[in-house]
Amino acid sequence: MALARIGIVTVSDRASRGEYEDRGGPAIVEYFREVLCSPWEPIARVIPDEQPVIEATLRDLCDQVGCCVVVTTGGTGPAARDVTPEATEAVAEKLMPGFGELMRKVSLEKVPTAILSRQTAVIRGRSLIVNLPGQPKAIRECLDAVMPAIPYCVDLIEGPRLETNPERVMAFRPKK
Repeated sequence: MALARIGIVTVSDRASRGEYEDRGGPAIVEYFREVLCSPWEPIARVIPDEQPVIEATLRDLCDQVGCCVVVTTGGTGPAARDVTPEATEAVAEKLMPGFGELMRKVSLEKVPTAILSRQTAVIRGRSLIVNLPGQPKAIRECLDAVMPAIPYCVDLIEGPRLETNPERVMAFRPKK
């Protein structure tokens, strides 16, 4: 089975300057360690809230590093510096709005401010890029919601086969 590369991008001015501990990126790594049982490796980046930097990082992880999934954390709110969705859409070949819709639905069950989230997902080449919120608890809730669809999405874009631990998350693949 091929080794899957998963890009994990923390978008945070303070974390990128070392003023704030990155909790989002490590929470994503921990999540995938629990859920995936096929071989994979994390490729982590911590970058500032600068649209050109976010775009360049996403292009690099998709096109050069060959990540089948790139997950971002941070920069999805309404603040002036929150530009992760704009950067994500700028590098997209296909929009995958259902991911953001489902993540907001799940988050709204917990907090009314989930309507402020602008999370999205896109396809770039053979990579799925998913924007997540910044809080570890919200990251886990959102990934639990969309993870059943991620392995099949990666199959459809001709990425490596991702197998999940069925006791944790059951990946959905249509019966042949």
